[in-house]
Amino acid sequence: KQNYNYKGPAKDKFYTWKAMEFLHVKPGKGAAFVRTKMRNYITGNTVEKTFRAGSTIQEASISKETKQFTYKDGSQFVFMDLTSFEESRLNESDVGDRQKWLKEGMDCTLLYWNGRIIDFDLPITVRLTVTEADPGQGDSAQGGTKPATLETGAVVNVPSFVDVGDDVLIDSRTGQYMSRA
Repeated sequence: KQNYNYKGPAKDKFYTWKAMEFLHVKPGKGAAFVRTKMRNYITGNTVEKTFRAGSTIQEASISKETKQFTYKDGSQFVFMDLTSFEESRLNESDVGDRQKWLKEGMDCTLLYWNGRIIDFDLPITVRLTVTEADPGQGDSAQGGTKPATLETGAVVNVPSFVDVGDDVLIDSRTGQYMSRA
């Protein structure tokens, strides 16, 4: 997954896109091409675009900065630079479903383009505490699972041996339980 500048519908204006999916196709006859699905960082629109062999596109000038999520202020999420103590804010709509994995004190990577925050990345593995879960049932070696509520309000399926108060590791990309911490 890479970030690109690509001229969009307004031919004189560059947009910054993220390649969400791509498929390299080499037909039996004719030139190879790459079929992509891209999301515009600014508008959020998704488009499908086919690039022919030999096409070049300009890689976007994206900068990344690690900031700590400090607190939620109304509908805004506040991130702080631990060196300068400068705050950056993202709206609830910008954070989206990822807020269920976001915990105060967590380091995140903010992506900047032209001095503007366009996205952020969570750590791949997040450590969260189980706040609600049914008592363990039966033999966990048989692969039994149960729903558990985490400190952020997210609900995930965990093995039956996981109890309230346990710390668990979750893959923030998929929302899947990985292990007990």
